[in-house]
Formats: sequence, C-alpha cells, structure tokens
Amino acid sequence: MTSRINRLATAGAVLFLPLFANAASLPCETLAKFAFPDASITLAQSVPAGEFMLPAGISDPGRMAAPSGGRLAGTLKELPSFCRVAATLKPTSDSDIKVEIWMPDTTWNGKYEAVGNGGWAGSISYASMAEALRNGYATSSTDTGHRGATGSFALGHPEKLIDFAWRSEHEMTLKAKALIKAFYGDAPKLSYWIGCSSGGKQGLKEAQRFPDDYDGVAAGAPVLNWTHRSIEALWVAQAALKDPASYIPPEKYPLIHQAAIAACDQRDGLKDGIIGDPDGCRFDPATLECKDGGDQQCLTHPQVEAARKIYTPAQNPRTGEQLSPRFEPGSELGWRPIAGGPEPFAAANDYFKYVVFRDPNWNWRGFNFDSDAALADQVDDGTINATSADLKRFVAHQGKLILYHGWTDTNITPQATVDYFERVVEQMGGAQQTAQSVRLFMVPGMNHCGGGEGPNTFNMVSTLERWVEDGKAPDQVLATHLTGGKVDRTRPLCPYPQTAQYRGTGDPNDAASFICK
Repeated sequence: MTSRINRLATAGAVLFLPLFANAASLPCETLAKFAFPDASITLAQSVPAGEFMLPAGISDPGRMAAPSGGRLAGTLKELPSFCRVAATLKPTSDSDIKVEIWMPDTTWNGKYEAVGNGGWAGSISYASMAEALRNGYATSSTDTGHRGATGSFALGHPEKLIDFAWRSEHEMTLKAKALIKAFYGDAPKLSYWIGCSSGGKQGLKEAQRFPDDYDGVAAGAPVLNWTHRSIEALWVAQAALKDPASYIPPEKYPLIHQAAIAACDQRDGLKDGIIGDPDGCRFDPATLECKDGGDQQCLTHPQVEAARKIYTPAQNPRTGEQLSPRFEPGSELGWRPIAGGPEPFAAANDYFKYVVFRDPNWNWRGFNFDSDAALADQVDDGTINATSADLKRFVAHQGKLILYHGWTDTNITPQATVDYFERVVEQMGGAQQTAQSVRLFMVPGMNHCGGGEGPNTFNMVSTLERWVEDGKAPDQVLATHLTGGKVDRTRPLCPYPQTAQYRGTGDPNDAASFICK
C-alpha cells in the first residue's frame, strides 16, 4: 500500500505540472487550484514583506531549530514577500497531515530547504521556515500528521504513527517540489533538509529511505534510535526518581558539574571550563559524598548512586548488554528534564505509554530492562527508528550528510550519534571513503541543539551548501559562544574523530589557537 500511495503522489504531481510549465511565475492565489489525488490545497495567499503573524495557538515555533537563532513567538519579522501555500495530505484514510510551503516572490535562490521538527512534533516549524525564507529558499514544514506535542495521537492509530515516523516528510517533499515548479516554472536545482533532534532523525530517515529526495542533509542531535533513547530515560528515572532518597535536587547540579569539570577539564591540555572530549572522563561522584551528616554541599549515598547510574550506560541486568550510551560528564546543568522529576523525560514516557504498551495508565516504575526492553525492540521494526547505516543509495545520488551533536546533550545521549557514525564508516568501507560524503562534528559543551557553556553557535547550512555546491568538504566549522549577545569565545569544530587541540600558545578563546587533529 505504501509504494502505491507514493506512486500516486508522484504521478499526481507530474500529471498537473504541464498546466504551468510555460509560466515564469504565477500569481500565488492560482495555486489554490493545484490538485493532487491524495491532498487538498487549503490556502494560497500572497504575503507582503515585513511581519508575519503566526496562526492562533502557535507560541513557540522555533523550539527545535538548528543552533543559528533564538526562539520567536507571535510574529516573525523581516521577511521578504512570499507565496504561502497550506495543504492537507491524506495518503491513508486515517491521515491528516498539515504542511506549509513558502516561496519568496523575487528573492528565490533556485533551491528548496525543508525544515524539521522537535520531539513529537505536532506543529509546523514556522521560525525555521522564516530563516530559510530570509536566505532565499523556497521552504516547507509539516506537523507530521497530528496536533499537540505528545505521543497520545499514536494510540489506536498505526497509520498516524507511520505518518509521524517518515511518511509525512516524504509526502511533503513531493508536494512541495511540485508546487515550487508550478509557481516558478522551474523545479528547484538543489534540495536540502535541515533539522535537529527529531528533525535530525527525519533527515536521516529521508537519506536512508528516500535517497533521491535531498542533495544535502544536516542532522543535528538525531533521535536515531527512539526506542533505546527512551530506555535510557527510564534508566535515569528509575535511578533518580523511583526512590525519594535518590532524588538529586536541581540546586545540587552545579555542585556536581563543577566537580566533573575539575576532574576532566584539563585532559585536552587546556583548562577552559569545558570537557573537550568526555569519552575518557571517569569522574566518580563519590568524591562529593557527605562525610559529616550534612547534605547541602555534598551528596548523600543514595544521591551518589543515582549520579553514578546517570553516568552509566543502560544495561540489560541479565545479559549485561548495553542498551544505550551514558550521559556524559559535563552535562549536569541540563539534568532537570531527565532527573528533575517527578515523571521521566516526557517524550520517552509517552513512547512506552502510547506506542509500546498502548496503555495511557502504564507506570514507568515497573519497567523491566530485560523483557520490556526486548518488547520495545520488537514493536519498532524500523518505523520510527532511523538506525540503518546503509547510506549507499544516498551517496550514489551524490548526497552529502553532516551530523552534529553536543557533548552535554541530556535529551539524547551524544555517544549514540558517534556509534551510528562508526557503523556508517564500517558500511562504507572505511574513514576515507566515508569522509567524501558523510562527516560528524561533536561539539564540546553544547546542550541539545544549542545552548551550553561551549561554542554552540555555527552555520551548518552554509557549510553544507559549500560541500554540495562547490565540492568543499568541511575540514572544520567555526563555532562561537556568546554572552550578552557578544562573542566571547570562538573554537573550531573538527570532523570526528579529530578534536580541537590547543596549540600551546595564543588566546585560548580564539579559534586560531587550535588545530584539528
């Protein structure tokens, strides 16, 4: 059924394109008559330059944008005039996928940029679309087939789960390209996917499943293994939240953080408040255990054990198999979503409630890391997870993939992206072959999709453009850290497994004082 639906969508686009093929540009409102066999245009509207008021109910449109801008709410500003098209896609009888396609009137660069979502999605990423539009792109986003940022939509709706997992993005891509060609009279010469978090996973899914959809993909902090990411979240929850004695108050996070930095900061040869490569850091929180009965500037023994578990990969207690990598030393200031309680990380809790056990009343406290973890693996047969390391078709299409991940991310374990990249290297026959098409950049001190104490602001879009369009593979990416809106640190991001190492002289806050090796 899926392949038939996809063929129909493509056929529908081709069927109607000749009606507009000779037009250099159409009035935007004309696109309201554009037809697809499994979709309907609900709005085709010319939007003047300046401000764009977001639809009612949208308050945080940029929550998972790539780390190149802040959050916006209410109004998007400084936009060029554009054609706004909204559509509803129904590849199945239970589908209700909302998409928007924005096309600049006079500033089009001839290219298309799709932008991803965060978490369970449930809304269109307007702020990320606005950024793409300002840069001259025709752009699109989807709500992935449901409204609201929880996983409850999946209960009893297997087709909606597929829409969320991959179908909405692919169907959006087909429709967007057809509408772009209709509006301009030309198809986009190049297509890019830009996303972080779930948006990163979406980009990987596109490269794995539909390798001809995009020429370049930037996938930040990808939730590539939703199942095992959720298992790790329950591992932390059972360690820190199940027993009240183990709970670590958030006001103690800075205490643990400073101790971790003190233990591992200088491993990279420079004391700068950042753990450059936490892989070899073996910080033991037992150094903070209370000695005199007080518990303000120290950790009780149960709190020490909880912290140790957070730093330990989730494991099957029967076989010893690792189920997920650990959260890294240096990430402590971001522990609140995973260990701050009273419930586990929400996206993970929803996954088990609505997808694995299909019971809204399911209680995480009884999760079994042997049998329940095995059940979770059986439930997702590749629907949501984007774990395939076979990118050969994407590479054959001359596609380029940039992965990036912050080492202090506490939404998604960063080592999971490293492990995936290493599997890609193995599949592609070695590091040299892989580097021609796929590169990974690990970001010291960066949290989930931005933020943190390290250099967390960089432009992966232009980096990807230079690689795809000019053949300039990124040997490093300049990253900055801002305080009060001013740059106070620059640092090169290096293609893994290289790291930025201090030359021994020069300003340690200047990227020129570092070399990738």
